[in-house]
Amino acid sequence: MAKTSMVMREVKRAKLVKKFATKRDALKEAIKNPKLSFEEREEARMKLQQLPRDSSPIRARSRCHLTGRAHGVYRKFGLGRSELRRLAMEGHVPGLVKASW
Repeated sequence: MAKTSMVMREVKRAKLVKKFATKRDALKEAIKNPKLSFEEREEARMKLQQLPRDSSPIRARSRCHLTGRAHGVYRKFGLGRSELRRLAMEGHVPGLVKASW
């Protein structure tokens, strides 16, 4: 099980991403807009830099929904490799079968 503080940090980041998403998108559009003057685009760049770092969606980390493990997480299932294997062996993941050839 991952440290609770690390999992809670990810929850906090997700909230910040959601809170600043519209403002961040508007500033990025202003930066890309060639019709605006250089000063206006530069001002938008500075405002974008002033936003909290954790409000950037790139800083989000995929974690296992059961254990909070950060490495070896399958996006399709939202589970870490060890938990996915355990649940698959118990038959709790529909459609997932052990490979044999």
